[in-house]
Amino acid sequence: MRLKLKVFLLAVIPLVGSLALIALAVQYQARDLASRERALVEEAIMASKEAELSHYIELARSTIRPLYASHRDDEETRAEAIRLLSALDYDGSDGYFFVYDVAGRALMHPRQPELVGRDLWDMHDVNGFPVIRELIATGHTGGGTVRYVWQKPSNREQTPKLSYVIPLPRWNWMLGTGVYLDDVHVTLAQLDRQVNANIDATMWWIAGIAVLGIALIGACGLALNLSESRIADAKLRLLARQVVQSQEAERAHLSRELHDSTSQILVSIKLLMESAIVKLGEAAPPALTKALDRLKAALGEVRNISHRLRPAELDVLGLPTALERLGEEFSEHSGMAISVRVHGAAPLPDEVNTVLFRITQEALTNIEKHARASRVGISLVFGKRGLRLRIADDGSGFDVEAVRLHPKRGIGLRNMRERLASIDGNLIVQSAPGRTHVIAEVPAASFLHVERLERKAA
Repeated sequence: MRLKLKVFLLAVIPLVGSLALIALAVQYQARDLASRERALVEEAIMASKEAELSHYIELARSTIRPLYASHRDDEETRAEAIRLLSALDYDGSDGYFFVYDVAGRALMHPRQPELVGRDLWDMHDVNGFPVIRELIATGHTGGGTVRYVWQKPSNREQTPKLSYVIPLPRWNWMLGTGVYLDDVHVTLAQLDRQVNANIDATMWWIAGIAVLGIALIGACGLALNLSESRIADAKLRLLARQVVQSQEAERAHLSRELHDSTSQILVSIKLLMESAIVKLGEAAPPALTKALDRLKAALGEVRNISHRLRPAELDVLGLPTALERLGEEFSEHSGMAISVRVHGAAPLPDEVNTVLFRITQEALTNIEKHARASRVGISLVFGKRGLRLRIADDGSGFDVEAVRLHPKRGIGLRNMRERLASIDGNLIVQSAPGRTHVIAEVPAASFLHVERLERKAA
């Protein structure tokens, strides 16, 4: 065998072998990561579905609680309870409540009235699962969730469903409701397609680099030297970095999807509960109000977690335009008059944009919840020494020092201070009846410091 061929094979075989091992390792790690992320997403979505159903069940229980608590067990009382439950619905035609007795007889089913009065104890779904038995058995244990296949009212198709049931022991009833899981399957299928597309793209990159490497080796032959080896190593490091960046980008995308889905579900539940309280008026039970307060606390916790995610509008529109859009949205849903003014312009590091945007969001949330204001003003001023963001309202005001020292209040203000401290900024809060100012100051020296940190991280 000629020397040139030997050198060529000695160069090509290790290259192809290494890239093949890298490709196998990357594919294995990517698929393993994707499967774990998929399981986490599915678990989180199902947990949010269960939480949603528990709130719906609590709504139904609250609706009939006056009748149930009256200790009347006559047929008229039960008929009135069934009438109230059958009037409750959500999510179009697919959200409804159902009632069975402990013997498996259907007492109420708004979407399939033909089942009412029938003994469904031996009913099985298309997979042979004993639906009614399992629902009643779960109710006997104190309540919980059951997964099965049931006909979806909106399209008349057999669809996976998650139901939540609770017992009403004095009436020998099992009360339940459920959500259909076809949207979950669609989301997971889309996630699988995206992951597979990313893996395929990475494999093509590896294959392309392998082909390019072989072509370079064939062209250079015996001219390969240490410099070329360093270039190959640099390409492999770049490839590894691209793989890591791809994985991190996928994680961020999944986090945003999860946040948006959970937040939308919580907001929808909050609106339903507030509507129920308004309808019930003074008859609204304290438990329903307490549940609404806890739901609001959960929404606040979601906002606290969301500060880690970069707002998409900043990447597309920039901070001034993003603040204007935020003001428009706030005015639309709160009914308050709002003005947004921007004086000057200067490029800002990504982290500074994110912190100032989040502070504005937090301030507007506090105004809507507590200030009882009619007008809000937002001003962003760029200067030689830095920038100043001011959020002002004409609301009732509050005792700044008392809120700062109170252990259970002022969480939003503490979050603002912590976020500003991370970019060497300063928060000033001034409040009196009819005038409250929240001022965020960021010196120009902080911009350079943050930019250096971002370049180092990049």
